[in-house]
Amino acid sequence: MARSQSGAIFPADEFFLRQALELAREAADAGETPVGALVVANGVIAGRGSNASITRRDPTAHAEILAIREAAQTLGNYRLSGCHLYVTLEPCVMCAGAMVNARIERLVFGARDLRFGGVRGKFRIADSDLLNHRTTVVEGVLGADCLQLMQEFFRRRR
Repeated sequence: MARSQSGAIFPADEFFLRQALELAREAADAGETPVGALVVANGVIAGRGSNASITRRDPTAHAEILAIREAAQTLGNYRLSGCHLYVTLEPCVMCAGAMVNARIERLVFGARDLRFGGVRGKFRIADSDLLNHRTTVVEGVLGADCLQLMQEFFRRRR
């Protein structure tokens, strides 16, 4: 099941990850890699994103980046201290760096990305002792559902 640095799994984690899964399905329907993300502040969604790199012709238009950008606008601050990021797939190095720069307090993700993961799969950017901010990491929440969506998407494309 889900694991974290501190061992704390919140009751709302599954609720918000299910909403991120809906965003991931929307990305898949648009032909994008099915990843969805939410930034939550004090129990309220402040930012949403789904992968849109192809649609926007923007290599940085990952679900996490779009959710972080929207949350910063919604909250009126580039620092998202106290916010939680929910994402269906482990963030890449770019997104993990954006999380650290935004001061995201907590990351909850579904499936690991063994090829490009910037949090657990390949690198450990989010909670590295080398950086000035560390994000608490919870992984595996709805992991089987998140992985299944990704596998089905790529199976259909082949």
